[in-house]
Amino acid sequence: MQPLKRLAVSAGSPQGISTIRSGSAVFRQSSNPFATLPRFARTFSASTMVQDPFKPARRVAGQRQDVWSIVNEAAGAYNQEHGAGSVVNMGQGFFGYNPPEFVLNAAKDALDKVECNQYSPTKGRPRLKKAIADAYSPFFGKQIDPETEVTITTGANEGMLSAFMGFLEPGDEVIVFEPFFDQYISNIEMPGGKVVYVPLHPPKDGATKTTSAGDWTLDMKELESKITDKTRMMVINTPHNPVGKVFSREELQAIGDLCVKHNIIILSDEVYDRLYYVPFTRMSTLSPEIANLTLTVGSGGKCFYCTGWRVGYLIGPEHLIKYVSAAHTRICFSSVSPLQEATAVAFEQAEQHNFWEESKKGMKAKMDRFNEVWDELGLPYSDPEGGYFVLVNFAKVKLPEDYAFPPHVASRPRDFKLSWFFIKELGIAAIPPTEFFTDANAHIVEDWLRFAVCKDDEVLEKAKERLRGLKKYIQ
Repeated sequence: MQPLKRLAVSAGSPQGISTIRSGSAVFRQSSNPFATLPRFARTFSASTMVQDPFKPARRVAGQRQDVWSIVNEAAGAYNQEHGAGSVVNMGQGFFGYNPPEFVLNAAKDALDKVECNQYSPTKGRPRLKKAIADAYSPFFGKQIDPETEVTITTGANEGMLSAFMGFLEPGDEVIVFEPFFDQYISNIEMPGGKVVYVPLHPPKDGATKTTSAGDWTLDMKELESKITDKTRMMVINTPHNPVGKVFSREELQAIGDLCVKHNIIILSDEVYDRLYYVPFTRMSTLSPEIANLTLTVGSGGKCFYCTGWRVGYLIGPEHLIKYVSAAHTRICFSSVSPLQEATAVAFEQAEQHNFWEESKKGMKAKMDRFNEVWDELGLPYSDPEGGYFVLVNFAKVKLPEDYAFPPHVASRPRDFKLSWFFIKELGIAAIPPTEFFTDANAHIVEDWLRFAVCKDDEVLEKAKERLRGLKKYIQ
């Protein structure tokens, strides 16, 4: 795999300092941001400055209001009227409870260690890399080298950005399945990549009865038709957010075979890999040829209920990982050191605390308990095979025709109106999933909302009680 010229790293460079090659020129890292620029680029005058010095770059300008700010706006108004914290937040996927005690104690202990309060090595603390290699080697059926096949990142999201920055040139194409985690798109576009979308198709009877998340299907002919000579990468997410689908071994094999045929790098987002309720297959385990093209993404935050720690990791062959690490070093240099150490201890001790099994059982119980309310109300949902999100169909819910939605909500698909109405009238926040689709395919989920069940049982019961207020709107 050829990296970008901007990330061609000299193997002889000391740790944390890279020699960057651009054509025949060689530059050393410098604290002076203009040190490597040609002399003419350092000269500024009024005539060369843009008319509006505060004009943002196109990559962040002109975007419509995002779903998170709209939901927070409605929640803020509800809380102002009913008291702080009144909204039951079932929208965002953060945990409503602390990590287990052995994980918290590891974080407290790490803060007492001098070396843990200083910069981490750019590729991650050795103890964490080894702990991850030890934890995943049995799954991968091989011994993972912690020094060359694991890199630590500032959350899984920054890890994926580093992967895209490491391999995409402007104009390169990346295939993404709809619905998608919204951060994929900006991460791909940041280095100049082009997103090519392929939709997952919901079951035809999903609006009338409860179905399995596994019934959402990918048309393999449609997928192959989107591959061109510019296709550089493909993103897989299993267990899937927001659908909750766990891709079957057969589906992953077909996807992997296509990527081998066309020499496409696979970014396998497996951040919910410890929360599966049906048999779960890891992309890298399918064949040596597929493994050779695959970067597996993981999340310490999602594993151990501590999303605010921002500890992510990527596992893959050395010829891919080294360029992810190079991009990561350019983006943020290194990741939070004491919380890496704590995450290492968490991985080391998880088995002896029976944490993985208890975590999976506990989340499945929360999912089943919460979904009882949909059965009670007669509303169909997509029963998840993994993760902690559930999609629910509200085609039977009739919103008042004269309801006053603000213009920025009235102009969006029906699921945004449902989300706004649920917050303002029921005091419960859920996410409209059209945000995770292109405009062309948003109609697929305009009657659905996404709920996160990774909350305290008391919160789940409060949410269920408020949702019973929908009875008068169901037809």
